Amino acid sequence: MIVTTTPHIEDKKITQYHGIVFGEVITGVNMFKDMAAGFRDIFGGRSSSYEGELQQAREDALKEMQERARALGANAVVGVDIDYEVIGSMLMVSTSGTAVTIE
Repeated sequence: MIVTTTPHIEDKKITQYHGIVFGEVITGVNMFKDMAAGFRDIFGGRSSSYEGELQQAREDALKEMQERARALGANAVVGVDIDYEVIGSMLMVSTSGTAVTIE
């Protein structure tokens, strides 16, 4: 499945619009990763534990959005947007786009 942030796919024709699809993931970071990130705040540097959580949440949200598009009969998603929020100590990643059929 083609997933793109652009409204069109070069050399492809959109033949049907199926509607907006979403993917949402809310994940917590465990106590040990929180402690490791706290040390990074003090000493500086990147927090690989948080980066890993963010990457996994983003991939999961994109996958969920694609599954919902497939369920509608789409073979591509255009105009994809990815948003990140922190809710308390939880990380939320949401994706949205338009499910389409291309040929």
